[in-house]
Amino acid sequence: MSKNQKAEARTEQAKGKAKEAAGRMVGNERMTGEGRAEKAKGDARQAKEKGKDVLKD
Repeated sequence: MSKNQKAEARTEQAKGKAKEAAGRMVGNERMTGEGRAEKAKGDARQAKEKGKDVLKD
């Protein structure tokens, strides 16, 4: 996995986690859901890149 793509995936996961936590704090279900979606997108991106690494070796 390229370092840039790995960093993007981790950043997306962190942003999603923070947004989800902020949504819970203020009681905003929409923000919580958006945060979960962003986190899931980052998780999927990271899994895809790890799969590429496995196939390279």
